[in-house]
Amino acid sequence: MSQTRHFAAVILAAGKGTRMKSELHKVLHPIAGRSMLHHLMASVDSLSPDHKVVVVGAGREQLEQALGHDARTCLQEPQLGTGHAVQQAQEQLAGYSGDVLIMYGDVPFVRAATMGAMLDRLNADDAPAAVVLAFEPEDPLAYGRVITDDDGRISKMVEFKDADESERACHLCNSGLMAAKADDLWALLDRVGNDNAQGEYYLPDIVNIAIGDGRVCAAVTTDDPNEVAGINSRSELAAAEAQWQREQREHWMAEGATLRAPETVFFSYDTELAPDVTIEPNVVFGPGVKVASGATIRAFSHLEGASVGEGCEVGPYARLRPGAVMETGSKVGNFVEMKKAVLGEGAKANHLTYLGDATVGAGANIGAGTITCNYDGYFKHQTTIGERAFIGSNSALIAPVTIGADAIVAAGSAVSRDVAPGELRMVRAEQMVKPGWADRFHDTMKKKKAAAKKG
Repeated sequence: MSQTRHFAAVILAAGKGTRMKSELHKVLHPIAGRSMLHHLMASVDSLSPDHKVVVVGAGREQLEQALGHDARTCLQEPQLGTGHAVQQAQEQLAGYSGDVLIMYGDVPFVRAATMGAMLDRLNADDAPAAVVLAFEPEDPLAYGRVITDDDGRISKMVEFKDADESERACHLCNSGLMAAKADDLWALLDRVGNDNAQGEYYLPDIVNIAIGDGRVCAAVTTDDPNEVAGINSRSELAAAEAQWQREQREHWMAEGATLRAPETVFFSYDTELAPDVTIEPNVVFGPGVKVASGATIRAFSHLEGASVGEGCEVGPYARLRPGAVMETGSKVGNFVEMKKAVLGEGAKANHLTYLGDATVGAGANIGAGTITCNYDGYFKHQTTIGERAFIGSNSALIAPVTIGADAIVAAGSAVSRDVAPGELRMVRAEQMVKPGWADRFHDTMKKKKAAAKKG
């Protein structure tokens, strides 16, 4: 597709989505950590559109909040069919004479290359009035049929219920996605009627109207029917998630990552893995994770908004929250949680530790049961641990506090004041010893228990 091609994207998202049975708008339901709508818009954006218009209806406020300034919106109310929906975008595109690409917010996985192919076909020498994206499913079911010649020119579009036996034998189906020149689109839509059982104005009717005028209309056929799968229910949402995850697992293994049990690993839309990363079973990646070469993510770990450096080791049963940064060769073990914390090169927190709002120097060792007490009930505070510092097990570092390089914090300490470099800090109550006390206690209690049984 030409890099100078000008087009506007119109995305239909006015449907109520009743089959979702949700207060959340249908197209805002996430797949791999990103909403259906934003999956689609990311593909659109890669082609640098002149304009983006989202047609909204029910749940308008949710959509406008999710879109922010990323697209214009227009309201379809009442909702009188897909043709009527597209017409609502005409005012937002007033004066625009470029190509218009029409898509659906609940069909999120249309590839940028497919969109480009539709626009290229629209600008071919035979100047079609409209281009339809067609697909060939294994079972065409009750989809509308697209009847074409060998060159992809459409002779007829027909709904399944209106198709004769020969037309139903055609397995080329209408996805609903279209492209047309703006001037052609608005003129054709003005001629669409609603003389049908639903009393609605259907977008595909513009094709038959144009053909009746002697204009060429053409089909572009996707090689992947999953690309145009619509999502209308929780079941279809789950199927789309499963399909997307399968493709990503294959992708990352092809890129050089080792997945011990691929079917148990779940990626986010923006996960980044370098070659020679090893991922053990039952790992979940939330948005915003980068993992460098040679790192190992052990079983049952959850990562989100985190950066894992070269040769690092995470887990098993670790949780990296947003802002967690592991530098080269650092390690977190079982039941360690990091949030807005940097673990320096070669530093270790092997088990049962919370590091929040903290910076840990290179080579430091964080003992089991250590926590950074970063929240005072109103504000978060920073903990800084110097290089090669040793934090003994079951220590509480009460922020804001700084532990100097090469310092040692004795096990069981609650540290609320800075520790100088090379210093030992021990914060414990003095131990009290009472010889024989436990023996006398046990003897007394046994006698009481025996007396209670006799009573």
